[in-house]
Amino acid sequence: MTFAGTFVRRNFEPLVLSVQVLVDLAVIWLACFAGWHLRESLAGVPGPDFDVYREVFLLTSAVTLVCFHAYGMYSPLKSLLNIEEFKAIAKSTVASFLVVHALLLLLRTATGLPEHGIYRLLIPLHNFVNITLTDERGVWQFSRMGVVLAFAMIGTLTTASRFASFKVIQWLHRRGVGNRNVLIYGTGDTARRLQKKFVLVPTLGLNLIGFVSDKADEVGRRIDRFEVIGVADELEFLIRRHKISEVFVAVPEADEQSLLGLLETLERNGVIYHVVPRFYHIFSHKVRIETLDSIPLVTRPDRNPTFLQRVSKRTLDLLVAAAALVITLPLFVIAAILIRRESPGPVFFRQRRVGKDGELFEMLKFRTMYVDKSGDAPKPKSHHDPRLTSIGRWLRRYSLDELPQLFNVLRGEMSIVGPRPEMAFIVERYGPLERERLRVKPGLTGLWQISYARGEAIHENMEYDIYYIEHQSFLLDIVIIALTGFAVVKGTGAY
Repeated sequence: MTFAGTFVRRNFEPLVLSVQVLVDLAVIWLACFAGWHLRESLAGVPGPDFDVYREVFLLTSAVTLVCFHAYGMYSPLKSLLNIEEFKAIAKSTVASFLVVHALLLLLRTATGLPEHGIYRLLIPLHNFVNITLTDERGVWQFSRMGVVLAFAMIGTLTTASRFASFKVIQWLHRRGVGNRNVLIYGTGDTARRLQKKFVLVPTLGLNLIGFVSDKADEVGRRIDRFEVIGVADELEFLIRRHKISEVFVAVPEADEQSLLGLLETLERNGVIYHVVPRFYHIFSHKVRIETLDSIPLVTRPDRNPTFLQRVSKRTLDLLVAAAALVITLPLFVIAAILIRRESPGPVFFRQRRVGKDGELFEMLKFRTMYVDKSGDAPKPKSHHDPRLTSIGRWLRRYSLDELPQLFNVLRGEMSIVGPRPEMAFIVERYGPLERERLRVKPGLTGLWQISYARGEAIHENMEYDIYYIEHQSFLLDIVIIALTGFAVVKGTGAY
């Protein structure tokens, strides 16, 4: 490997962070210029010169970058499907707008600032506002609408920029650039589940070298595509040999003394470790760590949505469903004609599904199968499934077969965003974890539909639904709806 390649591999995250800050700065300036230009176009008359706005936009850039950092947009740790990063963009854009606007107003009206202490730092800003941004009468020389439009463009362009950045980083990770060599300590069910995630999501940037076992007779055995390469006593040698930077400890059944000894070894070798805790399903929920004297306690906060949250979610459901029905009305007509032309039977497929609190409702879909081959059976796993009609394959590819469920949303049986509704015979086999899905209304779309696991069974990927249920909010729904739009346009819908 060349010197440059070695440097990039060892410093990938700091380099990406540095580039990201520069890209964000460029995007902020582009957004500010676009906001100013848009305001000039909408006003129809020439306004103040861009030099006046430039001073405001310098302040905007500084405040916005600080807010980006404060809301965790430069953290090396990424959330599930980058959902939290997209939420942070919205929060930091609103926060920076409020700070900039308040700062300008306060500094403009402030008079007679003392020339000592912290006030000495505010005097240059005060003079800048009163000399550069106002005329001799104290009237603003720039349009507030220009600033509002600039921040609207900052939110929009930063979202697009971050989406592109995530794709570039994913592309680099798929080609091995910036990947970290990791080991999984353990060979049980938890370790296999972890390995499955590494394979399913290569964009994590983790290069799995293999497994380490407590049992010598397991060395050399393959678990899926990876091999058990050693035992616990060889851990230090394996770390040096394979240049391991992180170890995932997936033995939740291990006793506390053995686990602490293992972690001490990893710390001594300067390796970052991640431990899958015992009863790790509990930590799939949002929990709060408390202490009783010196004893740590895990507890769950109140999970019931507030009245405002319920109202905002229902309002969003009604607005999105009504707008989508109006926009897609021509598709309803075209789909109905093609479905009836290809095979005899009804246009809509009706099926009893399990909704919130276990209540049954009749879910609607465009019929994508031959009448005599549909029913309560597992969904197709391939476009070549003989049960599918030709128009049905096309509808499923772009998830258009789900459109009639907008009527279910209007009736209050479903939401736009939520866990997908399952058939009763599957719900009957639910355990305590799976039954958590029934706490909320089922949805037309959700995290699972835009994840890498969308080709697998819903009930085998509970973590996506549990994450949504524990973190549901108006902003999260907006992010999921937007990402669903991207997935539909790309044609990455279900079979």
